[in-house]
Amino acid sequence: MMRKNSTPDSTLVKDFIKGNEKSLAVLINRHQQRLYSFIYSKVLYRDIAEDVFQDTFIKVIRTLKKGNYNEEGKFLPWVMRIAHNLVIDHFRKTNRMPAFKNTEEFDIFSVIGDGNLNAEKKMIQEQICTDVRALIEELPAEQKEVLIMRMYKDMSFKEISENTGVSINTALGRMRYALMNMRKLIENNKIILVD
Repeated sequence: MMRKNSTPDSTLVKDFIKGNEKSLAVLINRHQQRLYSFIYSKVLYRDIAEDVFQDTFIKVIRTLKKGNYNEEGKFLPWVMRIAHNLVIDHFRKTNRMPAFKNTEEFDIFSVIGDGNLNAEKKMIQEQICTDVRALIEELPAEQKEVLIMRMYKDMSFKEISENTGVSINTALGRMRYALMNMRKLIENNKIILVD
């Protein structure tokens, strides 16, 4: 194990591309603290930081598996750029409102065996998702439709516009009102979304 920890990043990346899944776990463990601290310093919420951290490595994995990674720079700066871009995307997409995503995506912690989501946290997370879904049902139909398409189905406003038969501006307006109403409902029902 000590030998693996001294293996250069570039070698671990090549090993992962060749199919050695454990090389990725070594890379993640090696850079986890620095990357997570960087993300957390930008978003300031643990749950969002964990989501962005997870999304960063999902993107890293996809890029490596497609063979689109080039060795121009070092691995860590490349991963930090991905994380930085995802933080920007997060704020653009949510306008500082937490995203309510389905949890069907790949879970990076299953690769590295991190026990961060213990049973209690999972129960709390599931309860929050249930509470939020119940609140979504209270929205007017047009707002609910746009919010579900955007947050759960990850559709662009262009796609939402095409699917609903309204202009992009109308879709944006409905989303804006949906988020404003969700904030009010969350406050009125005293739901805590983040630590």
